[in-house]
Amino acid sequence: MVKKHDYDLVFLYSENCRRKIRELSQALKKSSQRLKYSISTLEKEQIIKQPYCIFDYSYFGLILFRVYFKGGYIGEKDKARIITELHENRYITSIYELSGEYDLAIEMLSPNPSRFNKELKKITDLFPTMNNHKIILNLVTYIYPPLLLLKNQELGKMARSHVLIGGDRPREELDKNEMMIIKNLLENPKIRFTHLAVKSKMNVKTAKSIMKKLKKRKIIRGFKYSTDTNKLELNKYRLFLKLHNLSQERETHLKGFLQMTKEVITTNKTVGDWDMEIDIESPSKIKTRSLIVKIREDFKDIIENFNMMEFYDTYKKTFLPRYLFEEEDWIKDIIKKKSRKESQTAAQAALEEGR
Repeated sequence: MVKKHDYDLVFLYSENCRRKIRELSQALKKSSQRLKYSISTLEKEQIIKQPYCIFDYSYFGLILFRVYFKGGYIGEKDKARIITELHENRYITSIYELSGEYDLAIEMLSPNPSRFNKELKKITDLFPTMNNHKIILNLVTYIYPPLLLLKNQELGKMARSHVLIGGDRPREELDKNEMMIIKNLLENPKIRFTHLAVKSKMNVKTAKSIMKKLKKRKIIRGFKYSTDTNKLELNKYRLFLKLHNLSQERETHLKGFLQMTKEVITTNKTVGDWDMEIDIESPSKIKTRSLIVKIREDFKDIIENFNMMEFYDTYKKTFLPRYLFEEEDWIKDIIKKKSRKESQTAAQAALEEGR
């Protein structure tokens, strides 16, 4: 690993981009002035970049689709133009580049498969070279802290064991103020409470209270930075597993193994050509190979097939689509829900009066 960087600082700050300097100073036993300089350097060199808020999109009634594109561009200019256009799509939440069978991958959050298909068709109509693709439906995602970065393992106690998002959850009812807080955190996860309150048109106390409640309801699951693994001299891969003969017991064993493995940072349970995607970060390709061999050997009874691709870069990382916050859409939705509730209340009152 690159010795000129403080990997404990990279870990703590990338795991919570809203963490206060005072808290970092106490944990790392370093002066606030020195830490401010170190963080500024990490941001300037883009070692930590693209701060994002982890929202559990399932509470918004959304479905996550992942699309892998093969041979979508010829050169760097083509790639840059495609990525710029993908950034503009209001349903796309993540964009990243791979090395291997597929070149680019995107994640799209949609209220239903029909809307997803329409948006994907817009992309392939705009870029016919991206018509060769594979679609995966994401069921749930486990996000683990990158404990491998830590030199002082005691600091791992400051991170959660894992975060679970997605799955079959009832849609949450969110009012206008809550949506304003979520919108502003989506746009700027590091925004200070004073600015958050001003932008959300409420006082600071109310903004803090709403954020606290959103965390308690598990709608907000954390605030993180993307890291440039190349600059940290880490190899990052995605392992794809096709499973069979899977019992509840063996699935539990596999989940437990992945959770205890420091190199594993994300696990996606999926539907499509494969059943699981495992993101691995390691300073050594030899260690990565050894880990994959171990997974294949220990779980050979349930692994039917596997594939692996290397991550090159991440160009966008968010957990909610922009279209949710187009004023006329979400305000109309809130008004519609309010009107429906008022109608139900009136009907109930009339029924009671009739009795």
